[in-house]
This record gives sequence, structure tokens and C-alpha cells, in this order.
Amino acid sequence: MKTTRFAKKEDVERKWYVVDAKDQVLGRMSAKIASYLRGKHKPIFTPNVDTGDFVIVINADKVRVTGKKLTDKMYYHHTGYIGHIKEESLKDRLGTEPEEVIKDAIRGMLPKNRLGRAMIKKLKVYSGSEHGHSAQKPELIEITK
Repeated sequence: MKTTRFAKKEDVERKWYVVDAKDQVLGRMSAKIASYLRGKHKPIFTPNVDTGDFVIVINADKVRVTGKKLTDKMYYHHTGYIGHIKEESLKDRLGTEPEEVIKDAIRGMLPKNRLGRAMIKKLKVYSGSEHGHSAQKPELIEITK
């Protein structure tokens, strides 16, 4: 009988991937990226170890959403003062900070603990088509629509 082999932090070999967000649906793309950040595509995946890879997202400002989410989806944050809850629609947020829209969507799909906080640091999001990580030789991930 074989025993189950658990990955250790030292055993993990990290790769770099690049995703072009142009004309990709936000939720489907985010789910695929979260899977790569978590390491679920690897045979050595262990839930309590960060086995994931680095992911670069380019063209974040050209991402698309389905339905009426551009006007109906709202982002809320509280300033800390009484009655000071701020809301912003997805359309406004995509206009001002498209990188944060993608980061928030992916962050919601990762574990809510220190492991998830370590995984989100391996995500690099850029609104243009240029990134400064060409030295890492990232591979392109094709996301089907």
C-alpha cells in the first residue's frame, strides 16, 4: 500500500504564467486564475501548503462582464465614521481602477486566512499590454470563453 505524499514548502517549483484579459468574462477568468494561484493544476497539490504559481494579468481594462452587472453590481466600503458607507458601481470602478476589480474577484475565490494572503501576493495585474516580468519567461494561459 502506498502512502499519500504531502508537499512541503521546499518541494514546490513555481512557474510564471501570463493571462490576456481582453474580451474575457471576469468570473470565468478569475476562477481559472485562482486555481493556478492555489496550485490545483499540479499533481502535488496540498490544501495546507502554498503550491501555486505566479500569474500575470494584462489588459485588465478590457475585461468584460455579462448581464447588467456594469450598472447593478456595487462595491461598498466603510470609512469608519458613522453613516459614511461609500458605494461605487462596477462601471465606475473599471474606469478608475480596473486592476483592483480583478484582484477583488480573485481574492474572493482564495482561502480567507494567511495562506490566501500569501497566494494573492503572487498575482500581478496590469491595465495595459506591457508588464515588467519578461525575465521570468511566463507561459501564456489560454482561457476558453
